[in-house]
Amino acid sequence: MLASDIEKVPTMPLTRRDFAKLSALSLAARFASPLAAQAPNKKTGYAVIGLGRIAGHFLPAAGISTNSKITALVSGHPDKAARIAAQYGVPSTSIYNYENFDQIAHNPAVDAVYVALPNSMHAEYTIRAAKAGKHVLCEKPMSLNVAEAEQMIAACKAADVKLMIAYRCHYEPTNLKAVKLIRDGALGQVQAIESAFGFNMGPNEWRTVKKFAGGGPIYDVGIYSLNACRYLTREEPVHIEANISTIDHDARFAEVEENTSWTMKFPSGIVASCSTTYGANMPGYFRAYGSKGWLQVDNAFVYEGLHLRAEFGDTKIDELNPARDPSHFVAEAEHFSHCVQNNLQPQSPGEEGLKDMQYIAQIYKSAGAVI
Repeated sequence: MLASDIEKVPTMPLTRRDFAKLSALSLAARFASPLAAQAPNKKTGYAVIGLGRIAGHFLPAAGISTNSKITALVSGHPDKAARIAAQYGVPSTSIYNYENFDQIAHNPAVDAVYVALPNSMHAEYTIRAAKAGKHVLCEKPMSLNVAEAEQMIAACKAADVKLMIAYRCHYEPTNLKAVKLIRDGALGQVQAIESAFGFNMGPNEWRTVKKFAGGGPIYDVGIYSLNACRYLTREEPVHIEANISTIDHDARFAEVEENTSWTMKFPSGIVASCSTTYGANMPGYFRAYGSKGWLQVDNAFVYEGLHLRAEFGDTKIDELNPARDPSHFVAEAEHFSHCVQNNLQPQSPGEEGLKDMQYIAQIYKSAGAVI
């Protein structure tokens, strides 16, 4: 889940063919998807669980995708659910609440669920959806802790359903181009990476309640930087050092920390430095420094306005991505629906989310905090 109205690149080695495939999947919304030619009349039906801000991006995305559609809603607000159901052609019999959610098992129009709930509810509804025989697309962070993430993976495996974590930047063309430039050696040997993402949190947000959020900004926006460093390097960190602080001692930070900064060392020797905050506007970016040049993506983790700049050798790149919201969510939905329809492993499966939960636990441990 993402904070405010801001709102996540596989660690496995990818071939050029893989990148071509992912890039094609990312050309959503305004371009004809190659998947349409494969299954022009087949659409995966989604039940959206939770009708808050993030669902407001996924709902229209599924509606304009080539292979996805909204077939059910789950909400604790009947009036809101009825209004949205009318907008997307969802029958009243396919509107559920949190108490009768398990009846979704008997709805053949629902192939998968999109879990758009507070972090504390991700594990429960992923596991309940799996037991109902439905595939699961779950927002990030995957869970509150490592144990929950492991339970989610086990439940989906036991039910033989797919689990994908909604790291939408894995399917976004500007992020993919940055990854490809690095992996093709355009920057030479990468030496260091910088990344940051944060914002000034308003009052009365569920994200400041620890039992709902799990922790501070590392769970919300910091996870983007953590995940980006992993997919840019194609490595897993072997050493993490972190610091946590709270400067503004007001009601917002009675339960969660305000700032987190951490460094990661990777097996190749690459060092990454990351920061996240709930106390200041910190536009999301990453910058990679290599022996032959550098690249930077500004607005790297938001819904639109991504800007890639790079210099290496005699080459200069300055590209502003014109795609508009909800293009990231279209690409995400199309990828998961394609995997569901063709029995394929998603590029950001539950195991990807589990790794980030493990590293978040290490960040807290290094900073002397309790998760």
